[in-house]
Amino acid sequence: MAKVEVVMPQMGESITTGTITKWHKNVGEVIELDAILLEISTDKVESEIPSPIHGKIVELLYPEGATVDVGRPIAIIEDDLNAAVSAPSAKPAAAAAPAKAEAAPAQTTAPAAAPVAAPAQVEDEGGFRFYTPLVKAMAKDAGIALSELKNISGSGAGGRVNKSDLEAYIANRGKGGAAVSAPAAKPAAAAPAPTAAPSGVSETRPSGRVEIVAMDNMRKAIAKNMVASKQTSPHVNSIDEIDMTNLVKARNKIKDEFKKREGINLTFSHFVLYAIVQALKEHPLVNASIEGDNIVIKKDIHLGCAVAVPGNGLVVPVIKNAGDLNLTGIARQLDILANKARTKKLTMDDLSGGTYTFTNNGSFGTLIATPVILQPQVGIFCTGVIKKRVMVMEDDAIAIRHMMYGTHTYDHRLIDGELGSKFLASVKHHLETMNPENLI
Repeated sequence: MAKVEVVMPQMGESITTGTITKWHKNVGEVIELDAILLEISTDKVESEIPSPIHGKIVELLYPEGATVDVGRPIAIIEDDLNAAVSAPSAKPAAAAAPAKAEAAPAQTTAPAAAPVAAPAQVEDEGGFRFYTPLVKAMAKDAGIALSELKNISGSGAGGRVNKSDLEAYIANRGKGGAAVSAPAAKPAAAAPAPTAAPSGVSETRPSGRVEIVAMDNMRKAIAKNMVASKQTSPHVNSIDEIDMTNLVKARNKIKDEFKKREGINLTFSHFVLYAIVQALKEHPLVNASIEGDNIVIKKDIHLGCAVAVPGNGLVVPVIKNAGDLNLTGIARQLDILANKARTKKLTMDDLSGGTYTFTNNGSFGTLIATPVILQPQVGIFCTGVIKKRVMVMEDDAIAIRHMMYGTHTYDHRLIDGELGSKFLASVKHHLETMNPENLI
């Protein structure tokens, strides 16, 4: 008989946690190899996680809604189907907890790779009782010894003490209350309210005609990473206008033939991505990251491209080795990644390893935007909408041109204004002088 720990996978570079959104199996059920065990979400992607073996579910260690460190065990599967399961066969209390429950702060105090030995099984005078890591961590934080914990009435499967039981007990502790099983108000000591106002800021409840909507897991993770990026990198923006008139005319000539040949709509994003690649070759320091006091210059160009997923925020799949691709190759790879993003089939490899990122706010009609750098990269390029404008040409003639604003946002720790502006000028030059017919 062997037991296999299923751990929280890392769903992308710089991702340190994942949130369990749904369990597809209960304790005691048999699961096939590669059958879906659970769904998780991060700020970059929502994904279905398959079972690594064919076996019987012994433990589900966290409830739906819990946020867990990458690398920590989240389930235990026994691959000997003839052996007795060492836990109740009904769905564990963790799954019975409210879906909005969050992991207690104590979950993150142990190293991510810490092994979990006999994770839910504790011996007391009456034999074995089962406690999830979350319950044991909460009990430890509240100073509740095993001798006290075993006397708490459990409302979970097989009389198991779940998170709500323990919260209720802690809330009534010291008030003369006996062991209880009905949930009580969540005490501040067990898990600080995520909406608590920062120190020194008055907290007021909104009044009048308002609607309060809880952030979903992806939005909370995005918010956390955006704040972290701003705290890490001093952002500087260089902005210039780019004359896209020649590209607009060239695209109109070849887009139908390209669609017929490749089955892909030829978009302006493909041209911008190609121009960024050429600029990165000319200015390799922009294709770098900072590690402590060291500058890590990446020799390969792995170009991230932000893709909006309706109702699910933004993901940034990565075109690997974009420096080796022509315009058609970039278009093919972006089409594959965009389709995978919209159907939630992106893999960890699709989302990791980016060295520079492009985002197109012009697709939403935005004129200019100043994006946030995707750590640990040191730059991101953003384009606005292409609009017809009356321009004064070099010979003082007045002409109607297709104009677009481009923004190069960069980390001022590494990239000074001179290099940042030269990189922008390089992208502008390639877009204004590009002949697509020679590139596809």
